[in-house]
Amino acid sequence: MHEFPAYLAPSQVEVTDLVRRHPFALVVSGGGSDAAPIATHTPVIIEDMPDDSTLVGAELLGHIARKNPQWKTLRDGQPVLLVFSGPHGYVSPTAYADDPNVPTWDYAAVHLTARVTVLDDRDASMHVVTRTVQELEALEPTAWDASSSLATFERIVGGVVSFRFDVIEQRAVFKLSQDKPADVRARVVAAARSRGDRYGDVASLIESVGRDA
Repeated sequence: MHEFPAYLAPSQVEVTDLVRRHPFALVVSGGGSDAAPIATHTPVIIEDMPDDSTLVGAELLGHIARKNPQWKTLRDGQPVLLVFSGPHGYVSPTAYADDPNVPTWDYAAVHLTARVTVLDDRDASMHVVTRTVQELEALEPTAWDASSSLATFERIVGGVVSFRFDVIEQRAVFKLSQDKPADVRARVVAAARSRGDRYGDVASLIESVGRDA
């Protein structure tokens, strides 16, 4: 992903928060010299982040269905791309109050390049799936207690293959109308709220970046 200097994340806090709050990632790996890349949508969580100034060096965890053949194409140490998409939305020129003009799309996204390790054993997969549930339940208003369901997890965990992702590169774009004056940004926010959160609460994100600017 190309990083536009005008649309960098306000700080690492926003980058890490996007990954934590929008963990349904796209795991992309090479399909071979004569094949298109392979991609799977799956939750990917942060397991360890030794340095809060960047996700480089962080350890992430994920899993996919064993029936999904993508895992068979992966070898330990192979680089893969993890794509995290945050709130986004269309921006109509009606918010600009001048002509001529053109529409655009406001969005936030984080791309992490990581070296993968395949964790193809039950104990490792139990750790990955229970940690994933723990992280996702933390985003819920009331967290579910999984303790009574661990036996069920043990029974079906063989149906997934798990991974550790060691991050080696971070890229982020937070394109949120930073190039527009405050009154235009306010109209973009109002328009986003008026149409509803079709693709996440981009209005609040635009406001947050505006405060940080």
